[in-house]
Amino acid sequence: MLNHPWIVYAVALLSVRIDKARNAPTRGASAVEWVIITAIIAGVALGLATLIRTLVQDKQTEISDQFGGGGGGGDGGGGEP
Repeated sequence: MLNHPWIVYAVALLSVRIDKARNAPTRGASAVEWVIITAIIAGVALGLATLIRTLVQDKQTEISDQFGGGGGGGDGGGGEP
């Protein structure tokens, strides 16, 4: 998973970015950079949330189909007919 090309690219990109920020005459990130970083993090979080939601819904449908749609439940049980 950590050898995926996108992850390797992101790590390399962040490494270069961090190195430039540390060696720049003015240290730290500007407000615009913080907004961009925050937007990227929010986008990744939203993407992961959507992916997880889709996977859970697919699994829910699969399980429901295996049990024939769930049915209407029992008759309550425990009482006399």
